[in-house]
Amino acid sequence: MDVNTSRELAVIAAEAARAVGDRLRAAFRSRPEVRTKRDFHDPVTEHDKAAEEEIREVLARRCPDSVVVGEEGGTRGAGAVSWYVDPIDGTANFAAGLPFFCTSVAAAVDGEVVAGVVYDPVRDDEFTAWLGGAACAGEPIRSVGARTDREAMLLSSYPTPRDLAAEGEEALHRFARLVGAFASTRRPGSAALKLAHVAAGWSDVAYGTHVNAWDVAAGSLLVKQAGGVYIPLSGSVFTPGGYLACVGGFDLAGSVLAEIAGAGRIA
Repeated sequence: MDVNTSRELAVIAAEAARAVGDRLRAAFRSRPEVRTKRDFHDPVTEHDKAAEEEIREVLARRCPDSVVVGEEGGTRGAGAVSWYVDPIDGTANFAAGLPFFCTSVAAAVDGEVVAGVVYDPVRDDEFTAWLGGAACAGEPIRSVGARTDREAMLLSSYPTPRDLAAEGEEALHRFARLVGAFASTRRPGSAALKLAHVAAGWSDVAYGTHVNAWDVAAGSLLVKQAGGVYIPLSGSVFTPGGYLACVGGFDLAGSVLAEIAGAGRIA
């Protein structure tokens, strides 16, 4: 795909993501009713579903011959372009009133992510990526920062309840190693927004497990186009699994994450 077409898809993604900004800002800290999906750790609100439908309407109008894969509404449509949509990535934060959530919209063609937007409606930060670069609020961003664990800020939701169920106390030992190795470790939620912050150089490393394409497609392109490193631990951004991202120049091979996340998958 040529850069100009990629940029045009990024403009559409931004329009779709921004379309729900007013809705999410108005609903934020209203303590909306929460229902659950897989279990009580997996919340959803009426705003997730309504926001996704609004995003779908924008995409249908601006790019009618396409597929939309949404977290709430599944896969609909047909065409050469596939859109991966998470209307609220970080629903638990949104529902509780914690200002770390976003809307993520990415476009893929022939199995490659070619455009993406991560929009933080609280701060009005619009992170945009296309095949020619990455920007926040229209200004180019570069994924640069710390070079070693002991200097770095790690953003990670590991271990999740699913990790604890599968790994038991070993997950806690791994988490203890992360806390001990990195200068700072934070668990803010929202994989997409964590990746956007790594792309902007506001944090140095992001690591997560059990994500889907709608969580990370846009963020993965942001990191790569900003000069950072993104590794889908499942082998593909479109295959559910884990991910690892870091700023450019970070010593990933020498990081404790090379062992914890799987050295074979990082090499």
